[in-house]
Amino acid sequence: MNKRQLGNSDLYLSEVSLGCMSLGTDHQKAKKIIDRALDAGINYLDTADLYDFGENEKIVGEAIKGRRDEILIGSKVGNNFTPGQDDWTWDPSKQHIKQGLKDSLKRMRIDYIDLYQLHGGTIDDPIDESIEAFEELKQEGLIREYGISSIRPNVIKEYVKKSNIVSVMMQYNALDRRPEEEILQLLADNDINVLARGPLAKGMLSSKGHQKAEDKAKDGFLEYSQEEVLAITKKWQDYVDDERTAQALALQYVLHNPTVATAVFGASSIGQLEENLSYLEAKPLTEQTFKELQKVTKAITYQKHRV
Repeated sequence: MNKRQLGNSDLYLSEVSLGCMSLGTDHQKAKKIIDRALDAGINYLDTADLYDFGENEKIVGEAIKGRRDEILIGSKVGNNFTPGQDDWTWDPSKQHIKQGLKDSLKRMRIDYIDLYQLHGGTIDDPIDESIEAFEELKQEGLIREYGISSIRPNVIKEYVKKSNIVSVMMQYNALDRRPEEEILQLLADNDINVLARGPLAKGMLSSKGHQKAEDKAKDGFLEYSQEEVLAITKKWQDYVDDERTAQALALQYVLHNPTVATAVFGASSIGQLEENLSYLEAKPLTEQTFKELQKVTKAITYQKHRV
């Protein structure tokens, strides 16, 4: 598995990585998925304290027991919740970030987190205070690097200007090309990399894309009408053959931009995981094919999520 560097840090992430939110709460089933991912060469697992209100971190912690030195773990903070209660509030304060880190370490039974991320954010947050918290955690050796998980351009720009983030996790796929228009070059210019979540666009760029679009895009998708999405999913299959699955093509698309360090996909079964791992055996994506795929979709901008 090829690896890509996060900024100028010493963290090198596998090109495809496992987002753990979809694992569910069956510990044995989740462990099998994680074990298979690690055995295939994936070295980055992405979780968050909010996923299943802490249970996801516990599952990840159990699954990596005895394998901690093989992998990089990313988690997120900023949502204040009480375990057992299906409610939370946004809290990017220094106090909450530092307490959240302690809680995450305890749940996963580990000594440090490789990549700690702010799980959202608005322009009205106490950004300087949040940055200070992350910097102190890094100095204390409790985290190795930090980043943010956001699709808000103005928030991202503030962190680029003020902080030492090495990454931004954001939705990016061939249907959601908003990062191409406003964010990717900014991050590249500042030696910051992207963790691309949602690379399969809710499954609409998978082998079941047309079927998924009938459900997921029934009210449209971003600036697309359902009819447009259905037409795209049909054309997407024209680039699929025995040497490249639809899933592999979707992953190749986002990884074509060198600013993207890893494509973070979810899997709720071994079968889904294997479909995404087909990326490892796919024929390379050429520049010509990439440009053709861009013509199949359309460039869109951030109409919402400005602040």
